[in-house]
Amino acid sequence: MTHFLHTADWQIGRQYGQFETDDAALLAEARFDVVARIAALAAERRVDAVLVAGDVFDTQGVSDRSIRRLFAAMTAYAGPWVMIAGNHDAALADSVWSRAAQLDCIPANVHVPTRIGVVDLADINLAVLAAPLTQRHTYDDVTQAFDTLESEPGRVRVGLAHGSVSGRLPDTIDATNPIAPDRAERARLDYLALGDWHGCLSIDSRTWYAGTPEQDRFRGNEPGYVLDVRIDAPGATPVVERVAIGKYRWSAWTETISLPSDAQALAQRLSALRGEDVLRLDVEGHVNMETWDALQRAMDQAAAQVRALLPDVSGLRLEPDQADLAELGASGYVGEVAAQLQALQADGEQAAVAAEALRLLLRFQRESATGAAK
Repeated sequence: MTHFLHTADWQIGRQYGQFETDDAALLAEARFDVVARIAALAAERRVDAVLVAGDVFDTQGVSDRSIRRLFAAMTAYAGPWVMIAGNHDAALADSVWSRAAQLDCIPANVHVPTRIGVVDLADINLAVLAAPLTQRHTYDDVTQAFDTLESEPGRVRVGLAHGSVSGRLPDTIDATNPIAPDRAERARLDYLALGDWHGCLSIDSRTWYAGTPEQDRFRGNEPGYVLDVRIDAPGATPVVERVAIGKYRWSAWTETISLPSDAQALAQRLSALRGEDVLRLDVEGHVNMETWDALQRAMDQAAAQVRALLPDVSGLRLEPDQADLAELGASGYVGEVAAQLQALQADGEQAAVAAEALRLLLRFQRESATGAAK
């Protein structure tokens, strides 16, 4: 039996510019941490090899230190690794891979083919047909070469490639780096290990995307896994196990608030979040001042307990009710200003500023009324 791990899209060096500096640094660090967990898993399960299907690095310009740290993170597993270049780290003449070679930091047990060919691992009876990308975008199917690549008789044949399976992925019409959906059958592959799609996905019983092992975007396509693959013998159907390996859970919520009970329900959901959560929260609707303040407190509390919270309340209109205006004594000129600001919230360009101005005005009035009562 041949037993290996299939992983891809590590994206080492990825930047998270939309987050606060501290959060961005920890999310970037998580990408090194998950590689170390993959290496530990490989050692624990005593697999024969680990196959990495491209985009090991997020850019060609990662630092030398990051390159060294990546290979240091892999040391827990001393067996063979086979990793190829993807579209983010294509094997150009001058690339992150050529720098890694110059730095002499690629261990002897790590195979990094820079051209299409067969990596023959005779000790484990495995032939890896590797198709590293040598440019960021191509409209040719680089795996077509697998059809004519020969391997030693009796070897388990596994393809390793990076691209889009034609007609089988969402949002990939006219996608670059195409791969024929029946490539495994055409090339007599026992398994085709793919990268590029960041979610864990089975194209057929022999063709899988592992997805990124550490989620890195707000898309619910099942990232955060590594695949444990067992093939009894050449021609046997692979047994594929999805193993959860990621640390952070990324979620995107869109909430509409019309009643105080809506805000209370959202506050309850937010309170259930934990330190491994990364949340983008879009809130729309309309609320009075009391509900606005309660919602803001809930979001502030959630921001303190999750890894990162990206709130957007630009679609939430502040509509003071009669109780607000009566309590705040917003009559006369102040009342007119409050009404004008409330109306301006309907203007897409001025909505956010108008809502903030109205909130500050009402808060100022409340504080003034409280101070006068003392």
